[in-house]
Amino acid sequence: KENIIICGASGTGKSYLSQALGHQACLTGIKTLYTVTARIIKRLKLSKVDGTYLKELEKLTKSELLILDDFGLQAFDNQDRETLMDIIDDRHGKRSTIISSQIPVSAWYEIIGGEGTIADAILDRIVNSSHRIDLKGESLRKGILKKE
Repeated sequence: KENIIICGASGTGKSYLSQALGHQACLTGIKTLYTVTARIIKRLKLSKVDGTYLKELEKLTKSELLILDDFGLQAFDNQDRETLMDIIDDRHGKRSTIISSQIPVSAWYEIIGGEGTIADAILDRIVNSSHRIDLKGESLRKGILKKE
């Protein structure tokens, strides 16, 4: 029931770290789901059209650990904000969520956007209940290229 926010520049290991935590969770029997944020938002948007939205949302809620990678790379529209609010609200205080993002938390309000009320509610649930990890340094991918 604890959350983690991992922020840092591209290549600093956010996805690697979140996946490693998810892998460890799986090894200890914790039901884990990893997804790229834009993909799950798009999938849920489509599920609203075909009438399976609540069923898809329930799948996310059942997962003991949800990893949302690459959070905030695309701005949220009204429907995206509502979907994100549903995901976060259903999990808040009940399940764990790991969010990784290149965008610093201080800029999330503008990315979520909207009239403010939903952004306030989402951020209150995410930011105030999360452990924070800020990764710094050069891209780890640069080191891979140097070795080759």
